[in-house]
Amino acid sequence: MPHDLPAWQTVYSYFQRWQRKGVWQKIHSALRSQLREISGRDAEPSAGIIDSQTVKTTEKGGVKGYDAGKKINGRKRHILVDTMGLILMVVVHAASIQDRDGAKLVFDKIFHVFPKLHLIWADAGYAGSLVDWVKYFIGCGLEIVKRCDRTEGFKVLPRAVGCRAYICMAWSLSPSE
Repeated sequence: MPHDLPAWQTVYSYFQRWQRKGVWQKIHSALRSQLREISGRDAEPSAGIIDSQTVKTTEKGGVKGYDAGKKINGRKRHILVDTMGLILMVVVHAASIQDRDGAKLVFDKIFHVFPKLHLIWADAGYAGSLVDWVKYFIGCGLEIVKRCDRTEGFKVLPRAVGCRAYICMAWSLSPSE
């Protein structure tokens, strides 16, 4: 802790108070809106990308489970970002929850927060009945993007469809993964 700040207990007390009152979330939302406007975009996103990541946990408390697909005991975080990569929503849950079920936890939270959101891209882990569920309950399109087997790493490929520009996410795992 820098020497010109109050005692750590005081700083932590303010941090907790601001967290309970939602101050950090308001700051994040204001900065995201400003960055979008500076980039020449609408302050509210109309499209997003969702994915999850499983991470190992320690023996300390908190939710955890086993992700059989990745063979990891821990937590899973679902992240929804806009097309600029700015975070819209994060939900953390046990790793044992399937991607389709974890995504519902994210979509339940964004229903009223981002009313202009009308299209979300996701990988094949979200395919199936979730596409119809999102359309019916959230009123938003969920487009499943297929992996291109010949692509190494992650690439964002522009492709024009009608008068809209969509992105195609292509990635592949290295042989060691």
